Amino acid sequence: MVSKRRLSKSEDKESLTEDASKTRKQPLSKKTKKSHIANEVEENDSIFVKLLKISGIILKTGESQNQLAVDQIAFQKKLFQTLRRHPSYPKIIEEFVSGLESYIEDEDSFRNCLLSCERLQDEEASMGASYSKSLIKLLLGIDILQPAIIKTLFEKLPEYFFENKNSDEINIPRLIVSQLKWLDRVVDGKDLTTKIMQLISIAPENLQHDIITSLPEILGDSQHADVGKELSDLLIENTSLTVPILDVLSSLRLDPNFLLKVRQLVMDKLSSIRLEDLPVIIKFILHSVTAMDTLEVISELREKLDLQHCVLPSRLQASQVKLKSKGRASSSGNQESSGQSCIILLFDVIKSAIRYEKTISEAWIKAIENTASVSEHKVFDLVMLFIIYSTNTQTKKYIDRVLRNKIRSGCIQEQLLQSTFSVHYLVLKDMCSSILSLAQSLLHSLDQSIISFGSLLYKYAFKFFDTYCQQGILDYLDNISPQQIRKLFYVLSTLAFSKQNEASSHIQDDMHLVIRKQLSSTVFKYKLIGIIGAVTMAGIMAADRSESPSLTQERANLSDEQCTQVTSLLQLVHSCSEQSPQASALYYDEFANLIQHEKLDPKALEWVGHTICNDFQDAFVVDSCVVPEGDFPFPVKALYGLEEYDTQDGIAINLLPLLFSQDFAKDGGPVTSQESGQKLVSPLCLAPYFRLLRLCVERQHNGNLEEIDGLLDCPIFLTDLEPGEKLESMSAKERSFMCSLIFLTLNWFREIVNAFCQETSPEMKGKVLTRLKHIVELQIILEKYLAVTPDYVPPLGNFDVETLDITPHTVTAISAKIRKKGKIERKQKTDGSKTSSSDTLSEEKNSECDPTPSHRGQLNKEFTGKEEKTSLLLHNSHAFFRELDIEVFSILHCGLVTKFILDTEMHTEATEVVQLGPPELLFLLEDLSQKLESMLTPPIARRVPFLKNKGSRNIGFSHLQQRSAQEIVHCVFQLLTPMCNHLENIHNYFQCLAAENHGVVDGPGVKVQEYHIMSSCYQRLLQIFHGLFAWSGFSQPENQNLLYSALHVLSSRLKQGEHSQPLEELLSQSVHYLQNFHQSIPSFQCALYLIRLLMVILEKSTASAQNKEKIASLARQFLCRVWPSGDKEKSNISNDQLHALLCIYLEHTESILKAIEEIAGVGVPELINSPKDASSSTFPTLTRHTFVVFFRVMMAELEKTVKKIEPGTAADSQQIHEEKLLYWNMAVRDFSILINLIKVFDSHPVLHVCLKYGRLFVEAFLKQCMPLLDFSFRKHREDVLSLLETFQLDTRLLHHLCGHSKIHQDTRLTQHVPLLKKTLELLVCRVKAMLTLNNCREAFWLGNLKNRDLQGEEIKSQNSQESTADESEDDMSSQASKSKATEDGEEDEVSAGEKEQDSDESYDDSD
Repeated sequence: MVSKRRLSKSEDKESLTEDASKTRKQPLSKKTKKSHIANEVEENDSIFVKLLKISGIILKTGESQNQLAVDQIAFQKKLFQTLRRHPSYPKIIEEFVSGLESYIEDEDSFRNCLLSCERLQDEEASMGASYSKSLIKLLLGIDILQPAIIKTLFEKLPEYFFENKNSDEINIPRLIVSQLKWLDRVVDGKDLTTKIMQLISIAPENLQHDIITSLPEILGDSQHADVGKELSDLLIENTSLTVPILDVLSSLRLDPNFLLKVRQLVMDKLSSIRLEDLPVIIKFILHSVTAMDTLEVISELREKLDLQHCVLPSRLQASQVKLKSKGRASSSGNQESSGQSCIILLFDVIKSAIRYEKTISEAWIKAIENTASVSEHKVFDLVMLFIIYSTNTQTKKYIDRVLRNKIRSGCIQEQLLQSTFSVHYLVLKDMCSSILSLAQSLLHSLDQSIISFGSLLYKYAFKFFDTYCQQGILDYLDNISPQQIRKLFYVLSTLAFSKQNEASSHIQDDMHLVIRKQLSSTVFKYKLIGIIGAVTMAGIMAADRSESPSLTQERANLSDEQCTQVTSLLQLVHSCSEQSPQASALYYDEFANLIQHEKLDPKALEWVGHTICNDFQDAFVVDSCVVPEGDFPFPVKALYGLEEYDTQDGIAINLLPLLFSQDFAKDGGPVTSQESGQKLVSPLCLAPYFRLLRLCVERQHNGNLEEIDGLLDCPIFLTDLEPGEKLESMSAKERSFMCSLIFLTLNWFREIVNAFCQETSPEMKGKVLTRLKHIVELQIILEKYLAVTPDYVPPLGNFDVETLDITPHTVTAISAKIRKKGKIERKQKTDGSKTSSSDTLSEEKNSECDPTPSHRGQLNKEFTGKEEKTSLLLHNSHAFFRELDIEVFSILHCGLVTKFILDTEMHTEATEVVQLGPPELLFLLEDLSQKLESMLTPPIARRVPFLKNKGSRNIGFSHLQQRSAQEIVHCVFQLLTPMCNHLENIHNYFQCLAAENHGVVDGPGVKVQEYHIMSSCYQRLLQIFHGLFAWSGFSQPENQNLLYSALHVLSSRLKQGEHSQPLEELLSQSVHYLQNFHQSIPSFQCALYLIRLLMVILEKSTASAQNKEKIASLARQFLCRVWPSGDKEKSNISNDQLHALLCIYLEHTESILKAIEEIAGVGVPELINSPKDASSSTFPTLTRHTFVVFFRVMMAELEKTVKKIEPGTAADSQQIHEEKLLYWNMAVRDFSILINLIKVFDSHPVLHVCLKYGRLFVEAFLKQCMPLLDFSFRKHREDVLSLLETFQLDTRLLHHLCGHSKIHQDTRLTQHVPLLKKTLELLVCRVKAMLTLNNCREAFWLGNLKNRDLQGEEIKSQNSQESTADESEDDMSSQASKSKATEDGEEDEVSAGEKEQDSDESYDDSD
C-alpha cells in the first residue's frame, strides 16, 4: 500500500517516484480487495461514511453506483457546513480524508468514487445540473477538502501507471485526471501546476499525452505562463510529446514573443517529425503567425514542408497507383490509407487557416510568386494554389494572375501538374468544381501555353478523379465554348471507339443517348452541342486507319456495318436540323471542319462527296439561260459572271428567288409556282454548303478543284444592286430585303475566295482578284443601304454561337445615334458634309496605350458623314460575314497597282488583272489585322467577361481559333516579305506624292479617296507588324527561332546578311529599316503605330538608354510635324492617340522636366499668341482643342517623376543633397508654369486635371521634398526659401481654384476640394515642423487670406472680419534679417494653409 504520510512540496517528486517503483514491483492483482456483497449499502462506522450519509450520499458496494439523495449543490453545502461546525474542526478534515483513503483502497470502491453518482428517482426533478458528478468531483468542489483530495489522487495515480484499463474496460488513470477538469475554483493553482508537471515527468508516455492535453481544462489563466514555460522545456527534452504540447500551447493564453520562440523551435525540428504528427504542428505554426512575420514563416514552412513531407516517399507513390486497382495486400493498404489520411488532415488544417486568416492566404501566394527558379517549384505549391483558389473567393483573380505568369515563364509545366494529381488526387478531388472552373478560365486565354495548361487540367481531372467527378466534368458542357465542346467530344469519342477500352461499348451507348437528346432539343444552344458531338463522333468512327502500323489491312478498312453506322448518324443530324436553316448551316460547317482537319476513310468520303455534290446542285444551281419567273419585288438578272456562257451550258446561283421564297414563307405568303414542286432550301445555307462541297472535293482529288471551278465564274441571279435614286422610295421591307441579298452575295464571294485563293494559274488568280474586287464594291453598296435601314439585323454568317439572337451592340446603338444626329442636322439645316477620317474609327478601336480612364470609344465620336457611320457597322459584323481562311492572305504576294502609277507610267487596264488594287489590299489587311488582334494582342477593353459568350470576340474567328497562336504567327511570318514590299510601295507612293505637290501630301492635285485608302493600308501594315512583334509567345524558348527569322526578314531589306547574326545586330538593323519610313508617314495614327512597333522591337534589346533616346527623338518629330487636317473645325488627331504619343515622348526623353518646360514655356505661349484656329509653331499638334491633352499628360508625368525621387537622408553626401534640391527647384518651376495656365485655359477638363494632379503633386512634395528640406535648410537657406516662395504662389492658386469650384457649384470639381484642402493644411503643419527642427520657430507666422476666384477677384460671400490680412505677407519682404526672410517665405506657405480654413468656413456658411 502507498504511504499516506503528508509530503512537502520538495518531497512530492521523490514520493511519486518511490510510489511508482513500488507499484512496478507489486503486481496489480495483489491489491487489497475487500469482500463485499454486490449492491449492498456500505456500512461503516468511519467518520467519512457517516458524514457522507448525513450530507446525502449513500455509498454502495460492488459495481453499483453511489447514490445521491439530494441536489449536488445541496450536498456540497451540507457537507461543508457539517465539517466547519464539527467540534474537532480542522482535525476532522484529516480524519475525513483518511477515511476516504482507507475506503478507496478497494479497487471497486475507488472506481465507484470516480464514476458519476446515481440520482434517486424522487430527486430527478430537483434543481441543479442535469447530470451527476462523481463523488471525488463533488468533494473537489469543496474548498476546505480540495488540497487534500488532490494530494490523495496524485498519490493514488502511480499505482495505475502501467494499467491502462481494468476488467470493466475503464481507464482509471484517465478517469483520475478527468476529476481535475473544469473545477469551479482551484484553491492553490500553483501547487496544482507543480504536482501536474512532476507527474508528467515520471508518467508513461500514453498518460503523459492525456495529462498534457487536459491542462487547458484543469488550470486557470493565471497559471498559463508557467505551464507554457514548463512545456517548452519538455518539448526540447522529449520529441515524442511534440503533438500534445503544441496542441495545448495553441489553447493557452501566452505571450506572443514566447510563442515565437516555440514556433522557431518547432520549425527547426520539422524535418524529424512524423507524418501523422504533422497536422497538429502545422496548425500551431499557422495559428501563431502575426501579420508582420507571415510571409517569412510561410516561405520557410513551404520550403521545409514540401521537401520533407508533402511529396510522399517513392514507396508510397508507387503504391498509390495500386489504390485504383482491385488487388493489393491489406497491410500495405492500411499503411497507404493512414498516410493519405494524414495528408488529407494536413490540408484540412491549412484550408481552415487560409479560410479565416486572409494574411496567411496572401502570404502563401506571395511566397509562391516570389519563387523564381523552375526547380524550386514543388508539387506542394500547385496544390496550395488550387486550395486557396477554391477556399478564398477574394483571391481568385490574384491566383489566376500568378498561375498564368508561372505558366508563361515555364515555372509550372506538365510534369509538375501530373505529379500533383498522382500524389494528391484524393485532396484535389474535393476541389473538383473549383479546378474545373479554373481550367475553364485558363481556356479562355489567348496565350497558347495557358490554354494548353487548362486542357491538361481537364485531362488529369478526368484521368485521376472518380466516376462522379468525371460526370461533373461533362456537366460543364453548358459553360464551355463550341471549340471546347469539339475537343471534349473528340476525347470522349476516342475513348468510346478505342478497342483497348473495356468499357467502350457503354460509353458509345451513353454518347448516342446524349447526342440524340441534344439533337431533339428546340433550344439552339443544346442542338449545337448535339450537332458538334455527332459530327465529331462520326469523324472518329470513320477515321482513316490505313496508315496505322498496329492494324491489319482488314481491320484498318471501314466495314460496311461501320459505314452504315456513320451514314445513319449523319442522316440523323441532317433530319434533325433541316427544319432550322441555322442548324443546317452549322451542320455543314462542322462537317467541313471535320473533313478539313481529319482524314476520313475513302469509303465514307466517297459517300459524303456524292451526296453533297448532288444535293448542292439541286438546291442552289440552275441554268443561267432560264431566268426565274415569279412575283418578285425586283427584276431578276444574272450578274457578276466572269465569262460569256453558251446559252445551253451556263449555270447560275439561284439566290434572289430563294431569298424571296424564304421571306414569303416566313410571312405566310404563297410559294412561287416554280418552287411548289421541290423542297425549299434556305439561302442561308449556300455558303456553308459550298464550303463543305469544296473541302470534300479537295480531299478526294488531292487539292484539285477542276470539278467545281465553274462556280468561280458563274453569275448569280440578283437584281440591280446599285441603289441610285430609288433608295429613298423603297419601303423598309424592300431595303431590308436588299441588305440581306447583299450580305448573302458577299458571303458567297468570300467562300469562293476561300476556295480558290491558292490556285496558281494567272487566269484563276485574276478571277479570284476580281471576286475580291466585287466584295469591296458590294460593301460600299451595302453601306448605302445600311445608312437608311436602321435596326436592321443581317442573316448570320457564322453559326457556332450559343444563341441566335446575335445583334452586335454597334448595330442598335449606332442606328439610334444616326437617327438622333440626323434630327439635329435637319434642325440646324446643315448638309452633313463635315466628315472625319474613317481611319480614326479603326484606330480608336485598336488603341491600347491610353492610361487614362477615358472609355469614350468609337461610339462616342462624332461621325457626321453617312459613310463613316455605316462603315462602323461593317467593321463590327464578324458574326454576319463568312470568315476568311488564313490561306487567303497568300494573295498579298500579288503586287500593288495604284492609279497614280498607271497614270505616270501609262500602263493599260490589262495589267490590273493579277495585281492588287488599294481597296482590295486594304480589305485583306483589315481582316488580317483583326485576326491578329483576336489571337495575339487584343485590347483589354474588348475582353469579354467569363462565361459571357453573347457577342463574344470569338464569333467570326471560329476557324482561326482552331489553330494555335504559333501556327498563326508562322503563317504571318510567311507573309512578311510581301508585306514589306507593300509597305515600301506605299512609302514610295507618298514620297512621290509629296514630290509632285512640292512637299504637301494633301495638296489640290491629290486623289483624296485613293490617298485615304493608301493611308489606311499604311496604318494596317504597321498595325499587323506591331501585333506580330508584340506577341508574348516570343519570350518562350521554343519560339525564339521564329523571332530571329522575322527580324532577319526586316534586316535583309537593307542588306543581305547571314542567318547567324546575333540578336542585337538583327534588332538594330530592323529598327533602322523601320525608322526609314518615318518621313513618309501620312497620318498621326500611322505615326503612333510606327512608334509602338519600334518600341516592341527595342524591348527585346539590352541597350535601353540608346533605345529610349531613339524613341523620344522620333516621338518629338511627330509632335512637331504638321499633320493633314480632317476638316476645317476639328483636327484629324484623336485625343487618345495624342495622349499616347505624348506619354511615350515624356517617358522616353532624357530629361522629362526640361521637356515639360519646353512645351509649357515655349509651345503654350506660342499658342496663346496665335490666332484662334492656329497652333503652336514649335509643336503644331498643340492647338486650343488639344491643349487639355497636353496639360493632362504633363501634369500626370510631372507628378509621376517627382514621386520617384528618393527623399534622401541626412547621411547622404552634400552633392546628393544639392542635386536633389536642384531637381525639386526645376520640378516646382514646371509645376508653377503649368498651374498658372489655368488663368488662360479655364475649361472644366483643365480645372479637373489641375485639382486632381495638383493635390497629388503637393502630396509628393510633402513626402519626398520636405524631408530633404529638413536637413538642407541650414546650408542652403536661400535655395530653400526660393523654392518655398515659388511653391506658395502655386498653393495659393490651388486655393483660388477651390473657391472657383464652389461659386460655380460644379460637383465634378468640388468632389476634389476636400482632399486638396486637407493636403494643403498638412503642408502648413509640415513647414512649421521643419522650421522648429531648424530652431527657426519664430519665423512661423499665421495670417488670414481672402477667398478669391481664378482671376484674383475677391469672393464676396466671405465674412467681413476675414478681409483684413490678405496682403500682409508682402510687408514681410521689407525685413532685413534672414530669420524674417524665412518668416516671409513661410508665412506665405502658412497663408496657403490659412486659406484652407477660411475656405472651409465660408463653404459651411453657404451651405
